[in-house]
Amino acid sequence: MAKKIIRKKLDHPVHNAACLSTKFGNIPAYTFAVKAKDIIALHYVAVRGQDIEAGAVQRPLSVRRINGIRSYVLDGNTFFNSFIINWTDKNFTPKFKDGAITVPIVPHAAQVIDGQHRIAGLEAAIEINEEIGEQELLVTMCVGLSTPEAAQIFLNINTEQKPVPKSLVFDLFGEVIDDAEHGVNRSTDLARDLNEDPSSPLYNLIKFPGAARGQGNIELSTFVSALKDHLHPKTGTFYIYRLRDFDKQKASISNYFQAIRDYYSEAKAWGSTSKNPFLKAAGFNGAMDFFIESLIKRCAEKGSFSIPTMKSFIGLDREGLVTWDDLKGKDGKTARKVIKDLLESNLLNSLPSHDEYKF
Repeated sequence: MAKKIIRKKLDHPVHNAACLSTKFGNIPAYTFAVKAKDIIALHYVAVRGQDIEAGAVQRPLSVRRINGIRSYVLDGNTFFNSFIINWTDKNFTPKFKDGAITVPIVPHAAQVIDGQHRIAGLEAAIEINEEIGEQELLVTMCVGLSTPEAAQIFLNINTEQKPVPKSLVFDLFGEVIDDAEHGVNRSTDLARDLNEDPSSPLYNLIKFPGAARGQGNIELSTFVSALKDHLHPKTGTFYIYRLRDFDKQKASISNYFQAIRDYYSEAKAWGSTSKNPFLKAAGFNGAMDFFIESLIKRCAEKGSFSIPTMKSFIGLDREGLVTWDDLKGKDGKTARKVIKDLLESNLLNSLPSHDEYKF
């Protein structure tokens, strides 16, 4: 008679922690703290299109992002937002009881739904400094998600929610944050928001590094260079005229280009890269010269940065619009001045004659 072989489950270390149990829609979720080394041991990545299993929603890893996160962690930083994982192991299961959780630290027992690059960056940092593995991180765990459920969570995080602009830290905390690069960060944040907002006149017109060929017209570096010095707290033009928070700065720039766009759209020139001068560096810089040096002050005096107010100062004549064809052959400095002078012409015409001045 054959001897019956009894296989015993291997013992694994366990992690015990206080746990918050909740539901997001119909999906149960458990949030608790865990050491970095334990989440590294538990996790694995199921890549969509490569791994045939429920919950495979992740994109392939980016080495550049991993290296950036490794440096960020080695500099002494950590993560306050939670990692989201999906427990899939059939032989071992976490136990939930009386506001506490017991998690067996089983290798590759849970898919990563959100945080795969952070985990890979942590793992790379731990190879250099083992003490990082003892840091506690916040984890939200689901159990046995289907692919549609995992996709629902993934899409909610990556499409419905937008990261807070980095420069908004200054708006929230003021001088508590010493940000020497505030002007660069703020102008980059403004460029991103104006480029991604479908209601923006600059929607899809700003070219970010790494963008596909033919995507965007105004280089990010052009946008940042034109604005960064004017966005410094206390000394920048925007702050002098009390356009100090992100939303007001974005609205003033958006309204300005909307006012210009209206004139050029009427002449069927805005959508044409061969005609629209503002989609080239010289034209964009000329427009920003006028905006910074003249228009902000006039709007502030009027107490209005609305589109109609800006149009009353710009007052372009459809027949006198300058197109890129008119600027061909001119050097960048000259073309920039032509655009600035065009936008300033109505402003100068609105001044009283010398006979009307009072002394």
